[in-house]
Amino acid sequence: MSSESSMANADGNCLGWAARDASGVLSPYTFNRRDVHDDDVSIKITHCGVCYAEVIWPKNKHGDATYPMVPGHEIVGIVQEVGPNVHRFEVGDHVGVGTYSNSCRDCEYCNDGLEVYCDKGAVLTYNRFDYDGTITHGGFSTFTVVHERYCFKIPKDYPLASAAPLLCAGITVYSPMMDHKMNKPGKSLGVIGLGGLGHMAVKFGKAFGLKVTVFSTSMSKKDEALTVLGADNFVVSSDEDQMKALAKSLDFIVDTASGDHPFDLYMSLLKTAGVLVLVGAPSEIKLSPMSLLIGKRSITGSASGGTKQIQEMLNFCAAHQIYPNIEVVPIQYVNEAIERLIKKDVKYRFVVDIGNSLK
Repeated sequence: MSSESSMANADGNCLGWAARDASGVLSPYTFNRRDVHDDDVSIKITHCGVCYAEVIWPKNKHGDATYPMVPGHEIVGIVQEVGPNVHRFEVGDHVGVGTYSNSCRDCEYCNDGLEVYCDKGAVLTYNRFDYDGTITHGGFSTFTVVHERYCFKIPKDYPLASAAPLLCAGITVYSPMMDHKMNKPGKSLGVIGLGGLGHMAVKFGKAFGLKVTVFSTSMSKKDEALTVLGADNFVVSSDEDQMKALAKSLDFIVDTASGDHPFDLYMSLLKTAGVLVLVGAPSEIKLSPMSLLIGKRSITGSASGGTKQIQEMLNFCAAHQIYPNIEVVPIQYVNEAIERLIKKDVKYRFVVDIGNSLK
């Protein structure tokens, strides 16, 4: 084991930044990672993305927080040790870990490579109890140890900092787009919201050859959507005339908005048999049954993705040179980054430079 993962002191072998209470404020924290087991990979973390989960769980928005809590579930780094049964990875590989780090590995969903929907519940990468009774800690830390099944190879020519947001924001939109065959050139896609998830949906949509329309509450994002991200159309969702002009024009909609918003209006924009996929988390969904019955439209949800699709997505992004728009910050700035995230003051994902700032 490397010096980083084997060093020990009275407090533990791993240095991280943790929240101690519902204020969500993170500060240095030393804890123990488990030893490398036969099927495990030990990863020296170089970068970790900042997701809205870093608002929800450290601040105990769901009432299920366990403190101290080391957040971060968009983890990338370099393999520093592998267990004797591991053959897919070797020391020096560039790898990533996403939103979950364990599952039962025996149910129908795990057997189909859909571990995120594990019957017993996927073990989230942080703020969850693992099967051995220990609490999981995330990627705002110097290293991690994970079963090889939940570790993904990142092509060597793909920048590690850019890979981090793919492990949550990227797969969260890629998975439903593939599941609902939103990768057919010439089809039309609507993207609601232009944040961390939304900007990735635009990038995937363009890579798939779709005609992409971005819906936003803010006109200030128009230039960014059209000129930087390459969307074909931009609509301010509060403009009734613009919205009505798009009636029955879209094959698909990816809804990334977490604020409450009207669903009937967006459903009316879908063609016959069109699909709206919800990946954001508004407090409620209200719509008329007629929005579904007339036009054979459907609304569905999706959460992250299975291990097969995560690796597929990473390979796709490398092959097509798809890179998230990121702002790299040191760990010492992480609390400010989270506050800026709450204010939507980021284009479009913060990535913490763990390797150069967490010492």
